[in-house]
Amino acid sequence: MRKETRWKAGFFALLTFMLVAVIIIAMMLFWPAKQEPLPKSKNKEKDYVGFTVHSNKHDLTQIINHYIEKEKLNGPINYEIILKDDVELYGEIEVFSKTIDLHMTFEPKALENGDLILYQKSASVGKMNLPVSYILKFIRNSYNLPSWVIIQPKDELIYVSLEKMELKGDMKVKADKFNLKEDDITLTFMVDVVK
Repeated sequence: MRKETRWKAGFFALLTFMLVAVIIIAMMLFWPAKQEPLPKSKNKEKDYVGFTVHSNKHDLTQIINHYIEKEKLNGPINYEIILKDDVELYGEIEVFSKTIDLHMTFEPKALENGDLILYQKSASVGKMNLPVSYILKFIRNSYNLPSWVIIQPKDELIYVSLEKMELKGDMKVKADKFNLKEDDITLTFMVDVVK
């Protein structure tokens, strides 16, 4: 009789733990997302001397993934970015000791101030097509992202404030063209000449 009581107690403890875990995950997914305002441009172009660089999808893909690895931007999701006709993110999420594939696609747009907006096109976790806002919220809450990357789950976009990106040597970068379909990527690197 005593073994049966222990077994029941253990079963109910495990069941309670699993229910609490599911409730916590559901709360994280469905909790309203706090939106950050998009930054205003502060660069005074007259203080910078610029030079233009033309790149392609293949080379820029290698640079982006090198930066992700160097800055240790992988959190609970191990991922890589591949530039095709869209910006594609491939990754894996660890959930209850299982590895689940993550795939997201973004349509990039270069803004007049040189920053980029990545508009979410599709997202899937495993074989499920989850609402994009939930996946973006999970990523935003799970990573210590640089201050120049702003995820806005409600608007289903990622704002990349290139002017705030910290580069060595008082240098800034801005995107002039970011047309992946035509493999036409033009960036301007600007060096601060006012000390």
